[in-house]
Amino acid sequence: MTDQDKIVVDNVSKFYGEVLGVNRVCLSIPPGITSLVGPNGAGKTTLLNLICGLLRPTKGKISVLGQTVNEPDLLYRKLGYCSQFDAFPRGLTGLELIYGYLKVYGLSDREAHQMAWSALETVNLTDAANRRVHAYSKGMRQRVKLAQAISHRPQVLILDEPLNGLDPMARAEVIALFQRLAADGAHVLISSHILHEVDMISDRVILINNGYVVAEGNIRGVRDEMDEHPMQIMVRCDRPAAVAAKAFEQDHAVEVKMHEDGQGLMIRTRSADQFYLMLNRIVLDCNLNVEAVAPADDDVYSVYQYLIGTDGGRL
Repeated sequence: MTDQDKIVVDNVSKFYGEVLGVNRVCLSIPPGITSLVGPNGAGKTTLLNLICGLLRPTKGKISVLGQTVNEPDLLYRKLGYCSQFDAFPRGLTGLELIYGYLKVYGLSDREAHQMAWSALETVNLTDAANRRVHAYSKGMRQRVKLAQAISHRPQVLILDEPLNGLDPMARAEVIALFQRLAADGAHVLISSHILHEVDMISDRVILINNGYVVAEGNIRGVRDEMDEHPMQIMVRCDRPAAVAAKAFEQDHAVEVKMHEDGQGLMIRTRSADQFYLMLNRIVLDCNLNVEAVAPADDDVYSVYQYLIGTDGGRL
């Protein structure tokens, strides 16, 4: 895959006077869903705005599918952007908002109307198409912003906190939309604080703190590389003491905590693969009755806390 197929951030820094926005960021983002994770003030919005060309980097270069961000007319034919904040022209309906945007894009009246309506259908907002946007609820405003971002059918979507304000059903519908777009080969770059949904939908994550990228890649791959931090595994079974004894005997356990009901344990291990193999042998040799086995910290939040420590800010 060449740079023509990726979002490339090449040693980019952005300073606001003496204040650091992002520093020495290098990324090569392929198609799929990529989530940008970090506490408030980490640099997420700055990085998204740099990729969109809304900010110019102090140092470094950015290209989007081979197009530099210094040529906005060409860039925005490939890119759709959904801001975290609302900024709607007063008095427009949802349909008028997107229709007007598509006319500026260069479409005919008929094409603009058809594509605006199609975008509203995609986000399930046609019932409110002829209502004024200022009367929309928070969730409806989020959806009309998303409709505007996808209305010209871009290859790249940059979405700053797109799930904020959506009820559970609307979130599920929007997530399904992201997954369809990614399956069709689009780049979907999301900033989000809703970490369990980041885990569920992301092909890869970028973890950012204080303007620096601290890790990137598949979240489990990032976790597997963190050898200095033992993984926690939860086991629910009828004889947890036997599992604990065997784990210590074979040096697979750093720490074990028994569940209060006596029907399970939480084990910290530096070798999860070896522990799972050992558990399989115990099940077969001892006829162990296992109810559940699951990693307890194989998620974005836990990995992030490992990387930045508890003082890195609240997610």
